[in-house]
Amino acid sequence: MNFSLSPALVLNADFRPLSYYPLSLCSWQDSVKAVFLERVSIIESYNKEIHSPSKTFKLPSVIALKKFVSPIRNPAFTRFNVFLRDNFSCQYCGNQYTANELTFDHIIPKCLNGKTKWSNVVSACTKCNLKKGRKLIHQTDMTLMKSPSRPSAISLQNNGKNFPPNYLHESWRDYLYWDAELEN
Repeated sequence: MNFSLSPALVLNADFRPLSYYPLSLCSWQDSVKAVFLERVSIIESYNKEIHSPSKTFKLPSVIALKKFVSPIRNPAFTRFNVFLRDNFSCQYCGNQYTANELTFDHIIPKCLNGKTKWSNVVSACTKCNLKKGRKLIHQTDMTLMKSPSRPSAISLQNNGKNFPPNYLHESWRDYLYWDAELEN
């Protein structure tokens, strides 16, 4: 039986996903290993069984850590986190793009001693980045959608909820909080 499309949603000990974007998932092999090492509890299972010489159990689809992992308070300054802060949209034209279609833009260009830091870097599409070039914003007819700043871990988590993954197993829905209509 092919288990490769059977990842497990990983929840913290408080039953919240460790992250939304990328969604906290682990392979079926890692989830089974974590169960046997007693690091996690099985919350939900697939209708697939896994067998060892001495045991048979259903493949985990949702697992929860037994020990709480504190979320990172100050997110790392990474290209991905800048794009996530900016909701994967160009901060000049406002259009949304994939991570592969976005670039960094230094508001104060590096050639003018602009620093690579949260308050000076925004997501930009290639067209807008080339249009702005090595100029300051006031030297162009462009405007910023919003002033850049250091995001909190919570704001990045909330932004991540705007981008649900392509695959969501039905057993995960009670543990994920995307904007979905709830049944009565």
